[in-house]
Amino acid sequence: MTTAAHEAPIRTPLLSRRWRLFLGHSLAYLVMSALAFVFMVPLFWMLSTSLKSRWEVFAWPPQWIPVPAHWENFRLIFERVPLWRYAGNTVILVIGNLIGQLFAVPLVAYAFARLRFPGRNTLFFLMIATMMIPYQVTMIPLFTIFQRLGLVNTYVPLILPAFFGGPFFIFLMHQYIKTLPRDLDDAARIDGAGTWAILYQIILPLCRPPMTIVVVYTFWFTWNDFLHPLIYLNDISKFTIQLGLAMFRGRFDVEWNLLMAATLLAVLPLLIVYFFAQRHLIGGIASVGLKG
Repeated sequence: MTTAAHEAPIRTPLLSRRWRLFLGHSLAYLVMSALAFVFMVPLFWMLSTSLKSRWEVFAWPPQWIPVPAHWENFRLIFERVPLWRYAGNTVILVIGNLIGQLFAVPLVAYAFARLRFPGRNTLFFLMIATMMIPYQVTMIPLFTIFQRLGLVNTYVPLILPAFFGGPFFIFLMHQYIKTLPRDLDDAARIDGAGTWAILYQIILPLCRPPMTIVVVYTFWFTWNDFLHPLIYLNDISKFTIQLGLAMFRGRFDVEWNLLMAATLLAVLPLLIVYFFAQRHLIGGIASVGLKG
C-alpha cells in the first residue's frame, strides 16, 4: 500500500475565520439596528402625531407621514401654554439641584470612604436604608414641615433636599473613592495638604466617571419630575415643563397633536444632554461597576 492511502484527508473549512467574524459582527449589528428601530418607534409616532391635525390622529389605517404636515402645531403650543416660562423655571430647578448634589455628594462620600469617626458604619447603613423607604411614606411629613416653615409655593422644597445629597449618588461615589489608593492621601498629607485640599485637588479630579453620572441623572430626574412640583407649587407662573404638558389634557378631551408637539420639545434637552454625555456616562457606569 502506498503512503498516500494512509494520509488523512485534508479538511478545508467552508468559511475562514475572518469570514465567520464578519458574519457574526454583521448579524450583531443587524439585530441591534432592528432593536434600535423598535425602541425608536414611539419617538417616530410622537413626531408624526405632532404634525397631524386634531382629527387625523385617530385615522385608520394610521398615517406615519402626514400630508400636509401641520407645522403650525409647534406655534400653537406656545400660544396655549407659556412653555418658555415653564422651561426657564425648570432650568432654575435643574441648576439648583446640580449645585446641591455636586456640593453634598462628594463631601459625604469622602467622609464615609476616608475619614474615621465613631458610628461611621452605622450612619452609612442608615443612609443606605433610606433608599428602601418609598417616597409615599415621607411625602406627607415633608410637606407638613415645609408648610409650617412657610416654604410651600416656593422652589425651596424642590432644591433644598439636594444639598443633603442623594443616597444613591453618595453610595456610588463612596464605592468609587474606596477603590482609589490611600497612598495618594498619604503623599498629599506629607506635602502639607489638608483634608479639603486632598478632596478637591486629589480625589475629585479622579472621580470624573461618578460625577458624570451624578450630573446626568440629576438633570434627568429634575427635568422629568412631575410629582414634587405638583405638590409644592400653587402659582401657575412657577410651574415646570412637566406641569405645563399636563395643561394640554382637559377634563373631557385631549389635544393629542399639540400634546405630542410639546412633549417632543420637552424631550429634546434630554436627548441633547445624553448625546454629548453618552461616552462619559457609559464609560462611567462601566468603570464604577468594575471598580465597585
